[in-house]
Amino acid sequence: MTYISVTVDGTAYEDDVEPRLLLVHYLRDRLGLTGTPIGCDTSNCGTCTVELDGVSVKSCTVLAVQADGCEVTTVQGLARDGEWTPLQRAFHEQHALQCGYCTPGMIMAARDLLRENPRPGPDEVRKALEGNLCRCTGYQNIVRAVLAAAEETSASARQSTQEVTA
Repeated sequence: MTYISVTVDGTAYEDDVEPRLLLVHYLRDRLGLTGTPIGCDTSNCGTCTVELDGVSVKSCTVLAVQADGCEVTTVQGLARDGEWTPLQRAFHEQHALQCGYCTPGMIMAARDLLRENPRPGPDEVRKALEGNLCRCTGYQNIVRAVLAAAEETSASARQSTQEVTA
C-alpha cells in the first residue's frame, strides 16, 4: 500500500492505496464520486476525463499514486452553491447530450479548451474534443454548447471590464 494525500473537488483526502489503483477507480470506488464514468479503461473514449492540477487527463490512464499532492477536479466539483457553470448550462440549453454518458468527459475537456482558448471556432472545438467519443449526439450540439459557453463567458468578461472602467 502507498499513502497518498490528494484534494478532490476542494476536499482533502488521505488514503492508503494499492500502487496499481487507477485514479478513476479511486474517485468512484473509494470516494464515491460516480459522476466520473468508466468508459473503456483504455483511454479511447474520454468519459473519465478530470482535471489534475488544472489540466484535463483521462483518469483511466493515471494511477491514484500519481495524484499524490495534487488537486483533482471532477464534473461533480464544478457547480457552486447549486449553480451550474456556463459550460454546464450550455450543454443543457443546447441539448448537447442524449444518454449523458460522455457528458462529464466532454465538459471537462471543453473546460480545458476554453481555459487555453476562450474564443475558439467550431473546428478548434472539434479538434479539442476529438479524444472524447459520443455514440448518441453526432457532436453538433456539443460543439454549439461549447461555443455558446465561450460566448457567454466572453460577454460576462466584457461586461465586468466595462463596469470596472466606468
